[in-house]
Amino acid sequence: MTAVRPILLAGGLSEDIKWNKPCYSHDERNIAILQEMKGFLALLFIKGALITDPDGVLEPQGANTRSAMRVCFRSVDDVERLAVTVLGFVKEAIAIEAAGLDVGPPPELVLVAELRTRLDADPVLATAFDGLTPGRQREYHLHISGAKKAETREARIDKFVPKILEGKGFRDR
Repeated sequence: MTAVRPILLAGGLSEDIKWNKPCYSHDERNIAILQEMKGFLALLFIKGALITDPDGVLEPQGANTRSAMRVCFRSVDDVERLAVTVLGFVKEAIAIEAAGLDVGPPPELVLVAELRTRLDADPVLATAFDGLTPGRQREYHLHISGAKKAETREARIDKFVPKILEGKGFRDR
């Protein structure tokens, strides 16, 4: 982190702590965040999917990530080797924000068959599910569809019906 920080500040970013992590912004718009992971340090660019990356340095954070992309550093040598590239990413990320560019809307959510069937059979549950934010709907779908067996998908639906009926998201308490 100590080696990455000067590169980000030299790129014109300001530093704050948000979400308990160093977050870097420009004109009060979030550009990047540093995340300590097991075995590496991730520099996550919020709209990294829009950044030009001919050398393939940027990596997706996960299989279901659409916008954010990260640079993974496993050593100070990595930071030094990629300093110019990272500075270029910072400059481009600032330009992306200044231009008001966005990744665009997500693709239409196609629910896993078991969830679709349950919603079709239960209008009260369907109304509650439709009342959730798109992000909450997506979280439930990802969790349920992540099960390999139909029985497990059904069990996951059963488990979360009460939360859905309460209007709560997958991670809400």
